[in-house]
Amino acid sequence: MEEDRELEEIRQRKLKEMLGRSSEGGQETEESIPNEPVQVTDATFTDFIRGHTLAVIDCWAPWCFPCRMVSPILEEMARDYAGKVFFGKLNVDENRAVAMQYQTLAIPTILVFKNGKLVDRIVGAMPRKLLEPRITRYLDS
Repeated sequence: MEEDRELEEIRQRKLKEMLGRSSEGGQETEESIPNEPVQVTDATFTDFIRGHTLAVIDCWAPWCFPCRMVSPILEEMARDYAGKVFFGKLNVDENRAVAMQYQTLAIPTILVFKNGKLVDRIVGAMPRKLLEPRITRYLDS
């Protein structure tokens, strides 16, 4: 339990560092741009979605098989869209406040935020060819 708390503190500190770098002078270095989904918690969720123009939150749980099918797709997309789309992972078992706030009744659920506002909710597992256009259409709008 102590180890879990320490890991969570490290995650929160790293997220704050990344968000801080992205807001310093509007310049993001290659090091500050995540190319993989970032662990998001109830405590860091609001900063994450407000800190990025386009944020995608994967609401998942470790026991969920369809969630494990979607995870590698989102990891690939995080690499492919690094600096344009920011991906976060929210474990709904450990972070119930956000799950309840956004009425996440089934997982996987992917929440898409543009400028801090929810613009899309994608429920269920699907292949990249169907998922990608649902997310990338918010890049230009």
